[in-house]
Amino acid sequence: MAKRTTKTPATPETKPETERDAQLTPSTEPEVYSRLTEFDIYLFRAGKHTRLYEKLGAHVVEWKGVVGTYFAVWAPAARYVSVIGNFNGWQKGSHPLHVRWDGSGIWEGFIPHIGRGEVYKYAITHESGRELEKGDPFALWWETPPLTASVVWDTWYEWKDDYWMRNRGKFNALNKPISVYEIHLSSWRRDPADPERKLSYGEVADALVPYLKEMGFTHVEFMPVMEFPYDPSWGYQITGYFAPSSRFGTPQDFMTLIERLHQENIGVYLDWVPSHFPGDAHGLYEFDGSHLYEHPDPRKGYHPDWKSYIFNYGRNEVRSFLLSNALFWLDRFHADGLRVDAVASMLYLDYSRNHGEWEPNIFGGRENLEAISLFKELNEAVYKDYPEAQTIAEESTAFPGVTRPTYTGGLGFGMKWMMGWMNDTLRYFQRDAYYRRWHQDEVTFSTVYAFSENFMLPFSHDEVVYGKKSLVSKMPGDEWQRFANLRLLFTYMFTHPGTKLLFMGGEFGQTSEWKFAGSLDWHLLEYAPHQGMKECVKALNHLYRSEPALYEQSFVAEGFEWIDTMDRENSILVYARKGTRTKEQMVVVLNMTPMPRTDYRVGVPVAGTWVEVFNSDHQDFYGSGLRNPAPLVSTPDVWHGRPNSITLAIPPLGAVVLKYQNKP
Repeated sequence: MAKRTTKTPATPETKPETERDAQLTPSTEPEVYSRLTEFDIYLFRAGKHTRLYEKLGAHVVEWKGVVGTYFAVWAPAARYVSVIGNFNGWQKGSHPLHVRWDGSGIWEGFIPHIGRGEVYKYAITHESGRELEKGDPFALWWETPPLTASVVWDTWYEWKDDYWMRNRGKFNALNKPISVYEIHLSSWRRDPADPERKLSYGEVADALVPYLKEMGFTHVEFMPVMEFPYDPSWGYQITGYFAPSSRFGTPQDFMTLIERLHQENIGVYLDWVPSHFPGDAHGLYEFDGSHLYEHPDPRKGYHPDWKSYIFNYGRNEVRSFLLSNALFWLDRFHADGLRVDAVASMLYLDYSRNHGEWEPNIFGGRENLEAISLFKELNEAVYKDYPEAQTIAEESTAFPGVTRPTYTGGLGFGMKWMMGWMNDTLRYFQRDAYYRRWHQDEVTFSTVYAFSENFMLPFSHDEVVYGKKSLVSKMPGDEWQRFANLRLLFTYMFTHPGTKLLFMGGEFGQTSEWKFAGSLDWHLLEYAPHQGMKECVKALNHLYRSEPALYEQSFVAEGFEWIDTMDRENSILVYARKGTRTKEQMVVVLNMTPMPRTDYRVGVPVAGTWVEVFNSDHQDFYGSGLRNPAPLVSTPDVWHGRPNSITLAIPPLGAVVLKYQNKP
């Protein structure tokens, strides 16, 4: 193998966090030392170890007065394992590892005089004689793709986000506003002087932190940042599960990005992908020559949609790997939550498979019992050690109890994407306004099941790629109507029960569908419709964050009440949102047609004065400006089955949000 980088001399870390609690214990060979205790091995083999990253992988240590690197790798089907790298000219026989005596299948060893920055791989010879070169499953950093070697590194960082970490329960709880901006690091922005150049983690921080602060989003969700070899996978085909991608900088650079977000009280969710991994030669696939991480039965171990491989959820050591990886990002990178990708593909044995292509579970059903038990263990581990974090399931079926506690039989997630709401809403809003009167149930149906789970309302990257068109381009009508429709849709989203997620570009009406290889079209903000859309989303975030009625009771029926769903002829919907106190009540009126309505009567939950606090038709939003500037005082006229009502003006393709002010 060709030499690729210059050797970095070994240097002890100033404060090696990975060695703080290490106890080097002798194995059967007196010159081989280990970070692993017998209890570690027990937990690993039982599928209960949640801190394997402190034990396996590469760790710079000092032993017998010599600084070097300790390596440990799980390869039970190997006949021989050695470490190769620039330090030994990539020679397979010069630095062998030793297999442990306890039958764990772990190979380990100490190599003096190499340290932080050294590139390496494991040369593995399978029992059959087959030879492989593999990156380290626990590597903390990797070479920048297309190079494929691991890099000896650490996760030492002096964090300066103490206020956030002490108080994030005030920002990250389910009775608080959660408005998430989903971002793909490679394509959010590019260097204006060189559109081919991706921004570094530091450059992203310089632009992203003030932007999120201005826009009012409470959280950011990064599409997978873990190391991956192939850009068109968007990061969902991971080879380096314990390393942020070197495309944008070092692990510490990524920590700085998170720290700066936390310093502005912005939470960070990370996409986490336990559902599958690619078959790249340097990755997890056939790691030691056997089906080590993937299930050996292709009916359970191969994903036909993504041409990738599925973890063996029933193998205890693999479960320890996945549990440790989830907690690693919460521990070492201060992540505030994990959005778990493709949960449905893990829950069902027949996912994307035809008859005869899958094997039922021991009870004859289609549920993947091993994956279900893994999810329960995962969520119990997360909420035990990080009770103020959140786990969010991307789950598109009606599997029961996804966000219910494990002690009641649920999976234990904090939130779940409300895919049904997303699909119904987009289907409705893509209809010409004339036909909406016959499809009002597509909007109202969501509240039939809205409180069965803790739902997040997602308009994610999946809705704006590969011919699906951007959100604003999905809307019908001329330019003005398309933008009015999108403002109306966003108002419906922000006032509907549930937390919120919006993919980058949607907030200013990106007109082209998302392309992973280039920047968003930021120049569109030079035009009034796009600038108005941005101002509208900013105002909606402010409204959502400032009004307890919109977030305090997002997951219980007491926080929502339909006032009128029957005016199909005019395609108008009216509902109330309620906080925990009587005075925290709001009424939302949606006009799904381009016809303005004046003197429109609406029943209100309580008598008193109602004030318009948001109008999607505001001139600042590129609207026509039909508003209700004066307070609206209710009269004792029975309407919509309520003893008191008000009259108001409703703008075309517009939404009005009214807040209860006081009693008459």
